[in-house]
Amino acid sequence: MPSLITPVILAGGQGTRLWPLSRAARPKQFLALTGKLSPFQETLKRVSDTDRYAAPVIVTNAEYRFVVGEQAEEIGVSLAGILLEPVARNTTAAIAAAAVFAERQSGATVVIHVLPSDHAVETDENYWHAVDVAAAAAAAGRLVTFGIAPTGPETGYGYIEAGASRPDGTREVARFVEKPDAAKAELMLSQGGFYWNSGMFMLGAAAFLAECRALSPDSYAAAHDAVEKAKTDLDFIRLDEESFAKGPNISVDYAIFEKSQLVALIPVTFAWSDLGSWDAVWKVSPKDDHQNAVQGEATLSNTSNSFVLTDKAHVAIEGMDDVAVIATEDAVYVGKLSEAQKVGQMVKTLKASDATHPITEIHKTAYRPWGGYSSVLSGARFQVKRLFVKPGKKLSLQKHHHRAEHWVVVSGMAEVTIDGKVSMVGENESVYLPLGCVHRLANPGKILLELIEVQTGSYLGEDDIIRIEDEFGRA
Repeated sequence: MPSLITPVILAGGQGTRLWPLSRAARPKQFLALTGKLSPFQETLKRVSDTDRYAAPVIVTNAEYRFVVGEQAEEIGVSLAGILLEPVARNTTAAIAAAAVFAERQSGATVVIHVLPSDHAVETDENYWHAVDVAAAAAAAGRLVTFGIAPTGPETGYGYIEAGASRPDGTREVARFVEKPDAAKAELMLSQGGFYWNSGMFMLGAAAFLAECRALSPDSYAAAHDAVEKAKTDLDFIRLDEESFAKGPNISVDYAIFEKSQLVALIPVTFAWSDLGSWDAVWKVSPKDDHQNAVQGEATLSNTSNSFVLTDKAHVAIEGMDDVAVIATEDAVYVGKLSEAQKVGQMVKTLKASDATHPITEIHKTAYRPWGGYSSVLSGARFQVKRLFVKPGKKLSLQKHHHRAEHWVVVSGMAEVTIDGKVSMVGENESVYLPLGCVHRLANPGKILLELIEVQTGSYLGEDDIIRIEDEFGRA
């Protein structure tokens, strides 16, 4: 096994198949779906063994940069770098950029363990044995993919057919198979030798980049130049947009693994799920005697084999079987649990309409590096929000051209700056911010600061913000 493996965690996906909980502004990898931690945090925990792993490299986009840093800090995991993709270019470009960055950090012999950020994995003895075997094979020049022993004829996964066994504990790859229909999945399961394509890889960075240069030269050039011309911004590395955008939008399976002669498969038996649909979340969730999995406040009667998740309203269900009910602040999804893969198509339909497109992108609660806000009520020339500011955090020093604001402190202590004058505003106290004033809100305390904000004016859009100073580097 190599001295230390560098984890590369891919955290830029939008998770549309878990709508309405997962949305573009806050996708599934950052949501606590099956416990107290998000899948991203669970992935970080899996690579926190400092005897086996170096600090991880995260590949994400600018929209998620602060939540990546915050969730890593919450569980005490230090990161080697957060690479920000300026545009989406699929997994080939993301992995290639991370490999170039890892080589620069750790040298040409570095082995990288590529992991999606949104999977559920059981780290038993079989898992760690597979990791070590894969790492040794990757150090010897192989591009290793992890194949999951199928537990059923799933149609939502791609498959890999295993070839001959190799002395290093891996197997040759006979072929990759696209997501099959039910009949083909049943046939492959009965034949044996087929494994689910997990999207997890162990790669020698040098070997992978050499294959990338040979098999997808445009991807290699785009990734190399994007890292070469990258700029540091606070704790982030912004890949060069012009360079990165020149790369093709292609998955690493198509570009590299289906063409390379260096690919090896390591079959594994540990419990795994890509959490790619609500039925997948149901399968890994605790269930009652009627095979119902419930998260949030719900009452079920004469109901079985169902999944219910609600983050606000109390949900009551009577006489149902095989149903998924997902209730959020502003949207509710109801459908057959066994057909949960269809949520993705539903999201496409919603996106196609101007009226419903916004509910596929943002929640009523928006998260910011300082905390966030929830929309409570809005009308002509007014809007009411709930603001929450984390201890020790502050908003940008800013002003608005079109609105005035009233702040009422509900809990905590607010430090308010208005045109250079600083005052403390406590619980049940309020302050008025006239139109055009230069102001800032901060939480100097040890508990969460909560306020009710009432906005009044001719234009209330979020883009009516002129930032004068901002510790998060936002324009």
